[in-house]
Amino acid sequence: MFRPMRRFKQQLSQEECAELLQSEPRGVLAVLGDEDYPYAVPLDFVYHEGSLYFHGAGEGHKLDALRRHDKASFCVMDQGRREKGDWALYIRSVIAFGRLRVVQDPDRAMDLVRLLALKYYPTAQEAEQEVQKDGPRATILELKIEHLTGKLVHEK
Repeated sequence: MFRPMRRFKQQLSQEECAELLQSEPRGVLAVLGDEDYPYAVPLDFVYHEGSLYFHGAGEGHKLDALRRHDKASFCVMDQGRREKGDWALYIRSVIAFGRLRVVQDPDRAMDLVRLLALKYYPTAQEAEQEVQKDGPRATILELKIEHLTGKLVHEK
């Protein structure tokens, strides 16, 4: 169903893909938007137990797109690195494909809000304050990963 990577020698292992998803702060979610135009939006996320989780409002373009079509992709890339004496960056990227859904269980959603907060807030105390303040209003989306590929590119 999914294409094999054309440049397979540059392919990252599944472990390297997971590490990148654990360490990077933002990525871009792509869905089929209005009038079948792609809609890609940068989002904070957390990678947990083989799925990606996002938070947002209970309405808007993402949710409208999800109601029409649940397939999505999510792309993350690192800041890149340079080898000594080389001007071009080595960049790692990961693309996840899967189906997007709203997490309906309020207890599970709060646990996921907490995971997101712990990733981004400087202290657990600050994270918990935010969870208590805004967590109940957050809509949590889960991208259940069906296919995951990663690549290391030397941008010359």
